[in-house]
Amino acid sequence: MFDCTDPSQLSGLSWLMCYLTTGKHLSLYISVGTVLLLLAITAPTALLFGFGGASAARSRIPPLRWIGKGYIAVVRGVPDIAFFLFFVIALDQAFEWLRHKWKCPDWSEPIRQGSDFIVCAEAKLPLGTAPQWVHETYGFFVAVLTFAIVFGAFAANVLYGAMRAVPRAQIETAEAYGLSPRQTFWRILVPQMWVFALPGLSNLWMVLIKATPLLFLLGIEDIVYWARELGSAKTPRFTDYPHGDWRMWYFLALLIFYLAFTRVSEIVLDRIMGRLTRGQATLAGEAQRKAAA
Repeated sequence: MFDCTDPSQLSGLSWLMCYLTTGKHLSLYISVGTVLLLLAITAPTALLFGFGGASAARSRIPPLRWIGKGYIAVVRGVPDIAFFLFFVIALDQAFEWLRHKWKCPDWSEPIRQGSDFIVCAEAKLPLGTAPQWVHETYGFFVAVLTFAIVFGAFAANVLYGAMRAVPRAQIETAEAYGLSPRQTFWRILVPQMWVFALPGLSNLWMVLIKATPLLFLLGIEDIVYWARELGSAKTPRFTDYPHGDWRMWYFLALLIFYLAFTRVSEIVLDRIMGRLTRGQATLAGEAQRKAAA
């Protein structure tokens, strides 16, 4: 539709359309998929961490209970940004240390040399000879794991409270019918706790969406990185499409994107909540019964 061969001869809408379809802008559009992929992987992984943490926190085995409550307390008590920056470094060095012990068992030099962390070349993650996509995939994997660990602690706190909110009479009835503790947990407690957990998990999902720009601080080229990169002033010396400082417009587009995404999330979560509370002995379930009467 538009001939973008010579941008200097373009103006108006044709210039704008060619500008928005440059290679770097395609990277911006791909980075939107990166954010969505992060959310799609992190949300269930964090929920899995949270379920494990909550189950451990209510365990009858003291050491396991201490680990579960400690996981919840430590992560909740430290600013998110500190944990994000810590876990990326800690996980990366932990993986390299394990590979170093496996790949280079004859290594005689200390791994810690002052402030330096030195492992053999075969243990580096990823290898220096690996293609760029391997480096990007590894960085994304570490970022996802970091997000899951941090938000898993918040999810554990929500699920732990939801488990305690299930009426004790339900548990006692199951025990009276002869159900074992494991059967009571999976057949009575877990199915009923979700209606109490969903409001907190909904808020956590919103916080997770708003936390995705932290990818920028973890070295991932996400939409915040590209918005700043593309919106900065460009001169004819460095680009075929020179322009002034347009960062405000790019960040305005990000604002609209996040607002639209959170609004869609609210609609979906409200429908899930309505489905879960149908027939439940909760305030939401009572409101549904009154509305239907």
